[in-house]
Amino acid sequence: MDRPSSEADGRRDSLPCDRLPLVQAGWGFRHLEGIRVVDLTGSIAGPYATMLLADFGAEVIKVERPQGDDARHWGPPFLNGEALWFAAVNRNKKSVVLDLSRPDARADLDALIRTADVVVTNQTPDVQAKLGMDYQTLRQLREDLVFVSITGFGLTGERADLTCYDLIAEGYSGIMDITGPTGAEPQKIGAPAADMLAGQDAAMATMAVLFERQKTGQGAQIDISLVESMTRFLACRISSYLGSGEVPVRSGGTDSVIAIYQPFETADLPLNLGLGSDAIWRRFWTALGDPDFAARPEYGSNILRREKRAEIVERIQQILRQQPRARWLALFASARIPAGPINRVDEVAMDAALHDRGLFFALQDGPGRIVPQIGLGIRIDDRPATPRAAPPLLGQHTDDILAEIGRR
Repeated sequence: MDRPSSEADGRRDSLPCDRLPLVQAGWGFRHLEGIRVVDLTGSIAGPYATMLLADFGAEVIKVERPQGDDARHWGPPFLNGEALWFAAVNRNKKSVVLDLSRPDARADLDALIRTADVVVTNQTPDVQAKLGMDYQTLRQLREDLVFVSITGFGLTGERADLTCYDLIAEGYSGIMDITGPTGAEPQKIGAPAADMLAGQDAAMATMAVLFERQKTGQGAQIDISLVESMTRFLACRISSYLGSGEVPVRSGGTDSVIAIYQPFETADLPLNLGLGSDAIWRRFWTALGDPDFAARPEYGSNILRREKRAEIVERIQQILRQQPRARWLALFASARIPAGPINRVDEVAMDAALHDRGLFFALQDGPGRIVPQIGLGIRIDDRPATPRAAPPLLGQHTDDILAEIGRR
């Protein structure tokens, strides 16, 4: 299929998304078919949660202000005038624009919520109460409503009413303090990790409550905190501190409880190597032609190897610098040794194995609109989740949805 090649006149130069397979919208997973979700959220965490529900078959109605979700304006980069961050977390949804400062628009929203199984919000609890968007108010519209709140700090506690973004949550959680090389400044993870984790938690909890509702007929309030989702991500690190008193420090990922488990240089490009068991330790040195080194008693367990980590790392590093990465990865793969490249984003996006699994595709939505997408990454009965629709244009479904519920 021919594609446009310059943004200014409706044509644009070739982009990486032009090399993605074109996928026509259709029906994918239908596990949540019949569930209606009213999505009152913006930015990333809430929209990601509702996109996950949509990927599993739920009907998601995205209610937006006249100016739209903030993420619609996050750029550059834009593609055909659309923000790519927005496009990443909003497929399979319908967009309805309501100006909730108007009484008739609030009546429209209330009528919509009466038809909904799930409502998702990311307003802080004080704002929820002020706007009448809290659980106690909305459950009067539908008694068995599943109400999902995604906030920075949760619905209770001294920080509950503080506003929060992913960056703030990462700082609170401790992840920034242990990310980066020794002696460097704290570093944010290179993706909105707290947002994505909280969104995933919200979707998982929603599915669990919907399952329970089938048995009891009762709805529930789900309380998700970005800080707590991100902090739980550090469970292994925090548990180690609680049981030892040792505070983790930034080390460039070279202080794992596993020895050896870290990046190494080669003759050309870096790789990651994980020697996570005694058997792998022995296979590694056998593959390198030095099984006697693996058998030395001073390296006979992970505990002992941790004590000798520095000298082992130095020896491995000397060896790996002698050959290019591709040679080592081929050798380690044949010997069943966990190893892999450290890919750039462009290399990930064009990874042939991920393409074979259908993870990346371009969604065609009418003439001239091609939207790059990253798939769900979950297969059921060897099927991926085929998308039903591209991320909606602002207000694209307002008239249809309001007519359906008798408000037009």
